Amino acid sequence: MFSDAILLSLVRKVKLPDVEFFINLGDWPLVKKSSTSPLPIFSWCGSDSTSDIILPTYDVTDSTLKSLSQVNLDMFTVQGTDSLNWSQKIPKALFRGRDSRKERLELVKLARRGNNSELIDAGITAFFFFPKDEQLTSERINFFDFFKLNIDGTVAAYRFPYLMAADSLVLKQDSEYYEFFYKELQPWKHYVPVKRDLSDVVQQVKWAIDHDDEAEEIARNGRTRTRELVTLLTYTAITIKHFKKAWKKHNTQTISLIASVSVATVSDLVMNSNLCHLSITCSSQQRSLIYNILREDNSITN
Repeated sequence: MFSDAILLSLVRKVKLPDVEFFINLGDWPLVKKSSTSPLPIFSWCGSDSTSDIILPTYDVTDSTLKSLSQVNLDMFTVQGTDSLNWSQKIPKALFRGRDSRKERLELVKLARRGNNSELIDAGITAFFFFPKDEQLTSERINFFDFFKLNIDGTVAAYRFPYLMAADSLVLKQDSEYYEFFYKELQPWKHYVPVKRDLSDVVQQVKWAIDHDDEAEEIARNGRTRTRELVTLLTYTAITIKHFKKAWKKHNTQTISLIASVSVATVSDLVMNSNLCHLSITCSSQQRSLIYNILREDNSITN
């Protein structure tokens, strides 16, 4: 299973704590904030209405772990495939993806209306959720040459870290869903925000075209910050260590009794503590500090 890959990789590098936990193998987060006895469940995606503890997605984890053994789209590939410099990029927003959300279909229709095709190139690459409409389909295209539109799928679009780490401006749809690093990014500093119903998407693309210097700066900020944040192994290891500390603090004997622990509190601990902040940034000055954190209680393996 793809959830095992990150753990197997980690145990070759560090000694993980002896702890039991649930991992949600579906895309949708499960722990409702309204629940009176929430279970601490690790998930790949969070939402405004849930309190799951968020780990890096299986997609970015699996592709990164396999990046040296197969041809794949991964965090390293997108950083090394910036095909054009900024001045050569086509001033048009691109979207390609399957039909996993109605707004994606509406975006394609909008892009093909009137003169909008001069601003947005959008198309559906595969149909599953909605009846197939050949008029909405498009072939895949080199996304490095465009502004990039990030539109939710069934939950958060797991392509987002790849888009952000590459070398173009990202226009991100407002969403209730998030991955583990989203809260460290700011609209208008790291990406251009787009309303959830996409009612301002044409306006935002026009803004990016008309404000080239500002758009380039936002793209640069987003690329730099995302490359700092998406450090998968360290983030996962320290998240599990914090979870173990929370478990011990509450003297939990079995996984069923850990429902007494506030999942929101654990999530806040993971996302906001200084130790966790070190785990999702990877500046060279912090590497020795991260090493010392993992070395506690002989965590580093020989």
